[in-house]
Amino acid sequence: MQTYSLATLVAGVLLTSASVQAQTRPAKPATARTKTSSTTNLPEFSMSRAEIEAHTRFLASDELMGRRTGEPGNQVAARYIAEQFRKLGLKTPPGQTDYLQPISFEKVKAATSGTLTLGNDSLRLGKELAVMSGGPTNVSGEVIYVGYGLTDGEDGYKGRDVKGRIVVVQGGSPEAKGPGEIFRASAEKRKLASQKGAAALIELYSESIPWGFVNQYFSREQISVPIEGSNGAAMAHVWVNNANNQYKQLKEAGQTVTLRTSGRPRSAAPSANVAGIIEGTDPKLKNEYVILSAHFDHVGVGKQGGSAYQPSDSIFNGTRDNAFGTVSVLEAAKALSQQRPKRSILVLALTGEEVGLLGSRYYAEHPLVPLKQTVFDLNTDGAGYNDTTIVSVIGLERTGARAEIETAAKTFGLGVFAEPAPEQGLFDRSDNVSFAAKGIPSPTFSPGFKAFDEAIGKYYHQAIDNPESLDYGYVHKFCQAFAYAARLVADRPTRPQWSAGDKYEAAGKALYGQ
Repeated sequence: MQTYSLATLVAGVLLTSASVQAQTRPAKPATARTKTSSTTNLPEFSMSRAEIEAHTRFLASDELMGRRTGEPGNQVAARYIAEQFRKLGLKTPPGQTDYLQPISFEKVKAATSGTLTLGNDSLRLGKELAVMSGGPTNVSGEVIYVGYGLTDGEDGYKGRDVKGRIVVVQGGSPEAKGPGEIFRASAEKRKLASQKGAAALIELYSESIPWGFVNQYFSREQISVPIEGSNGAAMAHVWVNNANNQYKQLKEAGQTVTLRTSGRPRSAAPSANVAGIIEGTDPKLKNEYVILSAHFDHVGVGKQGGSAYQPSDSIFNGTRDNAFGTVSVLEAAKALSQQRPKRSILVLALTGEEVGLLGSRYYAEHPLVPLKQTVFDLNTDGAGYNDTTIVSVIGLERTGARAEIETAAKTFGLGVFAEPAPEQGLFDRSDNVSFAAKGIPSPTFSPGFKAFDEAIGKYYHQAIDNPESLDYGYVHKFCQAFAYAARLVADRPTRPQWSAGDKYEAAGKALYGQ
């Protein structure tokens, strides 16, 4: 497939926008169960299949080169989404002059060398050692162990001066179970150690992700958010394979080590979230916000994609993951702006999901509307579908809006399947978890699937996931159901609540002062 210049890409944006207006015809209302005439007058019932397909074909086109975070195709996708918001008349968030929320990501290349000398042992890059972060390093000295390295308490840094020292921490955290939690905890350790002036950070890794995957992951380029107010780019941070506690001596006082690494070269990789607001109609409820979120980034081209590809097609278009979801949000924004609900809507297209949920994590730390006024996040994301009679909702049973979601799906002839593929831990693998961690009820509304089977694997993060392969009749119904579910949640008289005993219930009570 051909590559294109940035000028060609921008021209494509303008042509596609014009094409949408020329092609769009009002679709006939979908067949629904027991609909009233007032219900069928809602804009989501006349949603245009032609417009849905046009948006999808542009966002998942070869010209956008897989929409990888920090690359030109990703920036063009963000601008396209922003201009759709402008066309719909969405308001820019408070304090913003544009729909873009810029993020100064960094592109971090893999280290080329690294050793950790410990007595007679020499741990090597790609074997027992993985370099997470930092510049070129050659440092020797006694180590100082600070537990998990996440607090200033007795089990952390309390009473320990680590300035200029080599700090050792335990991998993970008491709460970290899945990959996302492990990586988030690791980033927090690096941030705190750097702020305290440590010369290097050694993390003893013995977590659930096999070490082989860890080595493979860190042998590739990553995208990261620079640590604010620290020298995080300079401080070396390494993981040591501590399976079976084989390097437990690193926790002992007086232990001396030498750490040498080439470092991981860094360069700017700017990107942006895209946010717009639909103001609610109720004088009181309009001060509360429902977020509609979807990530628009994907994994790029060739080796960036992380999967096999053919020379004739090296572009990972990401039609299902997640042009599909992005278009659902665009169409919901159109329907809800044409007939506004009681609560306000924050329409949020997120970058950086494929490189570690970075866009949603950035938003959660830099919200454009107060988090305590944000009552719900209806996220949409997915690996694809193997059942076009349903939508699958991750967190349906946990986040307090089951009735609204089921009503919306059934209205457009779709069933609802709750908690698909539980062994995959999907709730904590999409952008919804960044909001959930702050206490906001946040399910993910996904294309219909019950298990990760051959039909899913055929397209998930594969170069053949092209726009031509979608069932647009199903995508049409999915978009309608998503928009109607958002409306029903935004019109609820009461806020959705976490299920009693949920792992994020305490965060919700803390956020909302319950």
